[in-house]
Amino acid sequence: MRTEVGADDPAPGVGALLRRWRTARRLSQMDLALAAEVSPRHLSFLETGRARPSRQMLLVLGSALDLPLRERNALLLAAGFAGAYHETGLDEPRMATMRGALELILRQHEPFGAVAMDRHWNVVMVNGAYARFTGALLGATLPPLTVIPTPRPNALRLLFDPRGFRPHVANWEPVARELLLRVHREALWSGDPATHALLADLLAAPGVPAGWREPDVEAAPALVVPVELRLGEATARFFSTLTTLGAPQDITLQELRVESFHAADAETEALMRAMSAARP
Repeated sequence: MRTEVGADDPAPGVGALLRRWRTARRLSQMDLALAAEVSPRHLSFLETGRARPSRQMLLVLGSALDLPLRERNALLLAAGFAGAYHETGLDEPRMATMRGALELILRQHEPFGAVAMDRHWNVVMVNGAYARFTGALLGATLPPLTVIPTPRPNALRLLFDPRGFRPHVANWEPVARELLLRVHREALWSGDPATHALLADLLAAPGVPAGWREPDVEAAPALVVPVELRLGEATARFFSTLTTLGAPQDITLQELRVESFHAADAETEALMRAMSAARP
């Protein structure tokens, strides 16, 4: 049964959107009605278009469905209301405080790499260690602790590109497979055209196994992803974690994800500290 919000579907009405998100969340009308403290009958009328939701009702339902802020705005817009949440560019003056917080998070992870990305895995900001990696492995220059202007490099496209990070990742296949599974889930969940385009590009990369096109999206995602990185004659071993900002009220901030690389052994930690000490 098809439950996701498809990228190629025509723009649905608010009732259809509610029904699709409820189904994607695997909730019955009774489950959602109880969570939102409305009657199942009223919820049924909303989904079929027999009743028109108020702005407040849509905000309540969006919260009960635990929708991303972008999708809560989509519900409001589909019903003819203005969006409730702003999407502010990270380089805008009003984001100065959050930029400072993000810089602090990335700086404190030195001498290990850390990178902030948007919902499409475009690189938004990096720390010095990550900038050194890209410089040493790709010959690319990324300014550390600075909002990177568009067009931004895409972390996943670089990972899958034979001219990018791919030849430098000793355990590329398990790393790429796990990250591709995450993009599959995001594409199924959001129906976002740009996420579907990213998924298509990654699947079309050279050497990607055909079996990766039909992933087990029901499998639990890995809590950490081991990464083995070739650095000249040495192999550095890391595990990476992805974190998001807590309870933001701006779409840009909610969609930011920070990937942090942690040394998996003493040799890697010593190598990273030596590289940091030797930096110009």
